[in-house]
Amino acid sequence: MTDLRSPEPALAGPPVDQRRPAVGRGALGVGARAGANGLLLPGAGLLVAFAVWWLTARLELVHPAALPTPGSVLSAFTDKPDRMLEHTLDTMLEILIGFALSAVAGVLLGLSLAASSTVERMFTPLLVAVNAVPKITLGPLLVVALGWGQKPILTMVFLLCFFPIVLSTATGLTTTPSDLAELVRSLNASWWQAFRKVRFPAALPQIFVGLKVAMPLAAIGAVIGEFQAGESGLGYVITQYAGIGDTATAWAAIMLVALVSILLYSALVFVERLALPWVRATTSSR
Repeated sequence: MTDLRSPEPALAGPPVDQRRPAVGRGALGVGARAGANGLLLPGAGLLVAFAVWWLTARLELVHPAALPTPGSVLSAFTDKPDRMLEHTLDTMLEILIGFALSAVAGVLLGLSLAASSTVERMFTPLLVAVNAVPKITLGPLLVVALGWGQKPILTMVFLLCFFPIVLSTATGLTTTPSDLAELVRSLNASWWQAFRKVRFPAALPQIFVGLKVAMPLAAIGAVIGEFQAGESGLGYVITQYAGIGDTATAWAAIMLVALVSILLYSALVFVERLALPWVRATTSSR
């Protein structure tokens, strides 16, 4: 008689433990390529930007007094690194303090707007009106009202960062996914339980969007404030050295402002990934 069970071993696939290494190697390969692209592509973009800058300055398409070469800008920094780093730290401190104040106040007001339609109707037109005013026009008035130093600078940072944080917080809290809202109602959860377990966690991605929009604005606000009332900082360096014709040092300060803004933005993105690991797992990526 023919044994009907004999074909089974031939039809069986390879053991599971034999297939796993190939999958692991593929995942590692994708991760390595993503890491390489994350470093190489931004570096390539910077090289292209510096090449265009060098070529523009070399051919004098822009007057050398307005656009020095990258080499002269680097020399201006290396001639006085201690002084430049001291001003950089002053500006970074102003950015962080002003951003923290605006984040706390913005999230609290966003919570109030989302919790009460009456509060929203009362204050939304006022917030829109304040946001519509060009903040640089308030600089001289802030100096008159608050004097020289950090107070008007921090106020300028606060005014620039405040509105996007309020808007993103209120938007996130009022756009809770309908399935989650229905689940909370079906469980008869209290308002505080619904807020703590569902509404606020669901709003965090939107809140971080506002924070990431506000972070570069904080750097802009600090520099604008230093233009008007600074006694130190990179904005102060730009105005002082540009005024005496040393545009290389002014451009060095501009590059440091850009570097500080990039570093702080990247740190905020890192905090977002640590605080919200589930977002990357539940959203699509390119």
